[in-house]
Amino acid sequence: MGRSNLKNAVIALLAPLPSILLHLSLLNHHYDYERQTNQYPIWSWCYHHPLLLANLLFFFNVNVLFWITSLIQNSNWMIDLYWTVIPVMLVHFFATHPLSLGQYNYWRSKAVIALTWVWSLRLSHNYMRREKWQWGAREDWRFNDMRSQYGKHWWWVSFFAVYLSQQVFLIGVCLPFYVVHSVDKPLSIWDFVAVLVCLCGIVIAYFADTQLHQFVSRNEKLKELGKPVVLNLDRGLWYYSRHPNYFGEQLWWWGLAILSWSLGHGWTAVGSLINSMCLAYVTILVEERMVKQEHRSEAYRLYQKTTSVWVPWFKSSAAAEKYKST
Repeated sequence: MGRSNLKNAVIALLAPLPSILLHLSLLNHHYDYERQTNQYPIWSWCYHHPLLLANLLFFFNVNVLFWITSLIQNSNWMIDLYWTVIPVMLVHFFATHPLSLGQYNYWRSKAVIALTWVWSLRLSHNYMRREKWQWGAREDWRFNDMRSQYGKHWWWVSFFAVYLSQQVFLIGVCLPFYVVHSVDKPLSIWDFVAVLVCLCGIVIAYFADTQLHQFVSRNEKLKELGKPVVLNLDRGLWYYSRHPNYFGEQLWWWGLAILSWSLGHGWTAVGSLINSMCLAYVTILVEERMVKQEHRSEAYRLYQKTTSVWVPWFKSSAAAEKYKST
């Protein structure tokens, strides 16, 4: 492991410590609260406002600390990595918060925690595999584009565009974690429906990302050999959808929204809705980027005409024949 790689790995591991330490302190002070002894106002507030506390921790630990780190390193790589970690931290935060103890269904909580870990491990593996197991080697191409767009103003614009916006998205999609650990209702058929939707999303996203990784790796080898690359990935799940990985990711978050709705808090679906709207915009950016590449522009335009955007679906017979003949 190179020096830069090791340094970034250490930074990433140390980054969430402020939130972790504060939460551990809250758990230690919980016993004082029960005995009504040595209870400072700050700990009383933290005890009674878990959702607000989660937002404050996110703001200072992620928005501010990660942003300052990005200014020092001149790269916003760490927020992508922590997209896969923060939901795990949030689900455990809500599950172990003293105010939640005894206020939720044990088995529903365990199912959600287990699913979140599976989702996170899948996404973390895909992220590190895509980055060739390097920590902070590069930042997302969309951040690079915005850096060029805003120029000298990017240093302060990035706080809002990269970090504050992530709080809206991540806290929003994780709202069901709060509901699951604040409502005590018996298991119902909707719990099984939600779990099934979540599992389907994880599985679809895993296979879609794996097929994409294999496609990219194969093209890299063809380039090394001086052979022409394959213009478009149109096999496996990608034959039926232009973005099956996005579709799988959305199934995961909407499965959690179903769970929250079944517990009487359908309003939390606003997080999944905002996330889907953001992903729709990202889809437009990705496709515009593909079309701008001259060597694959024509092939991708045909792919757009014949293949569903998100939801996997069969090509029409006429479109499929035309596509195969090209």
